[in-house]
Amino acid sequence: MTIPEEPQLHDGPQGNTAYLRLLDEIRAGHLMPGDRLRETELAARLGVSRTPIREAIRQLESDGLVTHVPRHGASLRKLDYAEVMELYEMRAVLEGTAARLAARAASEVELGELVTLNDTLAEIGTGAEAAHLNRIFHATLLDAAKNRFLSKSMLSLQKTLMILGPTMLSDTDRADAAVAEHRRILDALQSRDGNAAELAMRAHIEASQRLRIRAFRDRDRAMDDS
Repeated sequence: MTIPEEPQLHDGPQGNTAYLRLLDEIRAGHLMPGDRLRETELAARLGVSRTPIREAIRQLESDGLVTHVPRHGASLRKLDYAEVMELYEMRAVLEGTAARLAARAASEVELGELVTLNDTLAEIGTGAEAAHLNRIFHATLLDAAKNRFLSKSMLSLQKTLMILGPTMLSDTDRADAAVAEHRRILDALQSRDGNAAELAMRAHIEASQRLRIRAFRDRDRAMDDS
């Protein structure tokens, strides 16, 4: 199967291109929470002038991903434990609702595409391609819910979730579990059982949350030890 391109957040001039590339670096973990965003360094790395970099940083600040620290400049935001918990709680609510709505509104073509995406994810396993495909799976399910206001809320949440860095699918056990959890969601969708689809999606998000919190605490423990 050829993996479809992930929908872009923006198209257009250099400022938007720089913005998208910085989002990719945040998502991939190349830019980490607390990292300074130096205009000259970023412009050289991305091969653009400082003006589109400045525009991109302003957009990231508007998204809530960047903060300005006195005498330090623009930096990627750090999330505390409470914020991580709140983000995943909202993700469970929004994606659970999307699954419930998709059980009613998804076409057979959309359900078939979700099955194909998950089967391909099972074949790929882990790595950047798997993470990309997993995002497409969740985006496709959200589109199948056919609720533009829900989609807008999820987009805002997903941007903040990027600060956490790469997906937990780099772990083989988690990747296998995620595929199995997707299948339970798909079974409920194909049965047109909205309640079961919502519960299965919430269980899926909560499983990811548990692993993320564990990684968050391990990181803080390592910093304390150092």
